[in-house]
Amino acid sequence: MPKTVGIGLIGTGFMGRAHANAWGGVNRFFSLRAKSVLDTVAGIEEADADAFAQRWCFGRSTTDWRSMLDDERIDLVDVTTPNHMHAPMAIEALASGRHVTCEKPMAGTLEDARSMRDAARKAGRKGVHAWVWFNYRRCPAVAFAHQLVKRGRLGRIFHVRAQYLQDWGGPETPLLWRFVGKEAGSGAHGDLNAHIIDMARFVTGDELTEVTGAIEETFIKERAIVDGPGAAISGGRAGRRGRTGRSTVDDCLTFMGRMKGGAVATFEATRLATGNQNANKIEINGERGSLRFDFERMNVLEWWDNTLDPGLRGWNRIMCTDSEAHPYVANYWPAAHLIGYEHCFTSMCSDILRVLSGRKSVVPLPTFEDAYVTQRVLHAATLSARERRPVKMSEVR
Repeated sequence: MPKTVGIGLIGTGFMGRAHANAWGGVNRFFSLRAKSVLDTVAGIEEADADAFAQRWCFGRSTTDWRSMLDDERIDLVDVTTPNHMHAPMAIEALASGRHVTCEKPMAGTLEDARSMRDAARKAGRKGVHAWVWFNYRRCPAVAFAHQLVKRGRLGRIFHVRAQYLQDWGGPETPLLWRFVGKEAGSGAHGDLNAHIIDMARFVTGDELTEVTGAIEETFIKERAIVDGPGAAISGGRAGRRGRTGRSTVDDCLTFMGRMKGGAVATFEATRLATGNQNANKIEINGERGSLRFDFERMNVLEWWDNTLDPGLRGWNRIMCTDSEAHPYVANYWPAAHLIGYEHCFTSMCSDILRVLSGRKSVVPLPTFEDAYVTQRVLHAATLSARERRPVKMSEVR
């Protein structure tokens, strides 16, 4: 009989749906020694939690997330709440002996992230795991890029160029929790730069040593107040005519950095890049080759082989759907029968279940220790922007 892992999900919003779909689908797509069981979902309103449980096939629902920490049927707690709630939920779940997966950014503040890392270290001594949902690592093209760099196909790396561009945060978007600093911690910076910082670290295997030249801007100072929580990232119904509140997060943050191996890196995150709906991009230039990726064409990796004769060099389009060559895709559809956003979460669930059954993940999972490094870079970039100076990573602990 395969081992079962009881899942307790906290949150019924956009990310809750993505995670519920993944935990429910992983057993169908992957043949694993451990199987997920959708046990309990926790939400704020009883009716919403009940409806979510029925739609996504959870056995039970609750409005008290702490009740899951005394339930022997729950082995893993998955946190998909707003950022300021990550630390108390994750820390209590780890203390109860449950494995934890947590949405990104790891926390709204460096202090909370540090507390989470320390709790994970303590729990780890008892065999308890903690991971953060940097799901783009599980795009086959991104995982393959990581493998290419690890095999030395780029050689010495000169440049890392990363952007995460969205356009949903214009003046018409109301004051969702993502624009409230005490709940989100930061705006586009924590939400989007967190992903591309992790992607750069993951693909290159290198770390930032210094952040410099950061610019932070809030373009939309006042936003309409919504009645209720609003949509996850793109709107909601405004309240009474003329009611507004102050946005207390960044709309964009751009910064540069130096990496330990000598590469120069640039990062840009914004919610006001008109015409870019979800352009999560990275380009890496090395001595022997270059690669580039854009999530809006997520099945494709572009590759330049600089070892070829000059007359043969050019950007090649690799469709990363070959079951023999590209990570994860053998579990889905035939070649060029494309996968989507949701499959990244399903593939991450598969690697989590692999580790919980004593096997290795296909590519490394982002642990709390790992995500804390990314949180340090986020903090350093904010310091650089506000103090208008370079910040060495050794300053941020």
